[in-house]
Amino acid sequence: MTKKTFISVGECMAELQAANDGLYRLGFAGDTLNTAWYMRALTDASNVSGDYLTSIGTDQLSQKMLTFLKAGGIGTRFVGEIRDRTVGLYLITLTGAERNFTYWRSASAARLLAEDEKALRSALGKADVIYFSGITLAILSPKHRKIFLGVLRDMKKRGVMIAFDSNTPRRLWPSDAAMKNAMIEAYKVSTLTLPTFDDDRAVFGDATPAETIKRIAGYGVREVVVKDGENPCFVLADDKQVSVTPETVAGVVDTTGAGDSFNAGYIAARLAKKSAESAAKFAHRVAGRVICGRGALLDMAGFNDLALK
Repeated sequence: MTKKTFISVGECMAELQAANDGLYRLGFAGDTLNTAWYMRALTDASNVSGDYLTSIGTDQLSQKMLTFLKAGGIGTRFVGEIRDRTVGLYLITLTGAERNFTYWRSASAARLLAEDEKALRSALGKADVIYFSGITLAILSPKHRKIFLGVLRDMKKRGVMIAFDSNTPRRLWPSDAAMKNAMIEAYKVSTLTLPTFDDDRAVFGDATPAETIKRIAGYGVREVVVKDGENPCFVLADDKQVSVTPETVAGVVDTTGAGDSFNAGYIAARLAKKSAESAAKFAHRVAGRVICGRGALLDMAGFNDLALK
């Protein structure tokens, strides 16, 4: 197997979560970082190199994040540093197994990750797989979003796998129209899309996952995986459409990171030459394990038995 380079693009944030003593524990996470984390856990570093592309500040908190990424085996060669900026912050409160979030991200350096087009092209030109999300798009200014999507369009022409999860909170967008238009443009530059049905239904009004697949395929995407929580996911690949039912999971603790880890499982399996149906089954297993632990990022050692060699 020829070594592949996977680059996840987006925003890693500082995370504050209540501990048992009433104090708060500092961690780091973010949807695209979560996927990069599980790609590292599921793949052999000799076969797949996993990098994260973002921007951080030069302050102590940013440096702690950089240290955290390196300790997790995440490649940081494409992490830029910007003076007078820092990293975004969010606070978590739990209602049962569901998390609620409060954000502070206006000064986030990640908002400028596509500011330097030359540097962006140089970095992404080294990728075999580029992964991004709706949040990646939402934090960028319209000008920088145009630059980013233009670079992805060129990478797609070069045969790079462009993987996109439409995940994005409405509150990050100035209007529904801006969100919808950006998502459509992102679909058009992608080769693999991994949306969650509820997310796309809220934006496009899709009645069923099959309708979501048909709409996205209409943008020219050849491989579509529509996630639907504990329900079967629907997969279009190699001109075939199948549904894949997840195994029943007992003892669900925290659903955060389920979709992000599913995406990592699916991409990792496809890079290992698994069929789309087998990749979806594997992705369900990965997500099923993640939701039985606390937090978005579980210890990578807990996935040794699932790692694709």
